[in-house]
Amino acid sequence: MQVAFHRLSSVARSLSTTPRNMSTVHTSKPKPFVLYTAGTPNGRKVSVFLEELRAVYGEKVDYDVQKINISRNDQKEPWFIKLNPNGRIPVLVDRAREDFVVFETAAILLYLEQHYDPERKLGFDPVSQPNEYSEMLQWMLWAHGGVGPMQGQANHFNRFAPEDIPYAKKRYILETKRLYGVMEIRLTDRDYLAGPGRGVYSAADINVFPWLVPSLINVHQFAGIESLDEWPSLEMWLGRINARKAVQDGLTIP
Repeated sequence: MQVAFHRLSSVARSLSTTPRNMSTVHTSKPKPFVLYTAGTPNGRKVSVFLEELRAVYGEKVDYDVQKINISRNDQKEPWFIKLNPNGRIPVLVDRAREDFVVFETAAILLYLEQHYDPERKLGFDPVSQPNEYSEMLQWMLWAHGGVGPMQGQANHFNRFAPEDIPYAKKRYILETKRLYGVMEIRLTDRDYLAGPGRGVYSAADINVFPWLVPSLINVHQFAGIESLDEWPSLEMWLGRINARKAVQDGLTIP
């Protein structure tokens, strides 16, 4: 009896550790996705995109959330590295497609757009709208290689570096401002980054918006940029997107 008790206790301990931090335990049919995320600009890109899709398609794109504590380095644990060898959030697991795993924010947004937005509410058809689709890709990749990394470095040297390095702080703040200026040029006389006319709200906007979002904290201020007054078209674009209900819902996750 005592041996059996010890065995049951061991099993219970192992079950209590996997999976960790799942937001809700469901006894009904599992939701189509699991989103492993944290409250960072990159994490919120995906939760905002999912909420926008959910507003259109309902439960077809519903998802469970597993919060990853990046200050505790959950993303470096072996179970997470199996999902993303790069050890970064967010990661999306598509239960509806044999638990297919997608990492990197731009890749996740494009995956969701390809498979779960048949009406192209958040993107463009690569066959019938090749130019608009290319514009969307251009701005997504520009943000993925520019705003995120540069503003991330500004965050680090202004908030977390163990020593004060004025050159690094100045370099990354100035580069972030330059990138804001690129968006200002694009958004002059436009509402959104990609699409015909004044533009169409799309993955291109969602992929960069959380790096400037004024909800929760002013992310640009966290990077050392006190005001967006220097970029009025960018500021109007930001307010336009921030007013969307699905965006606000996505910003609360996790």
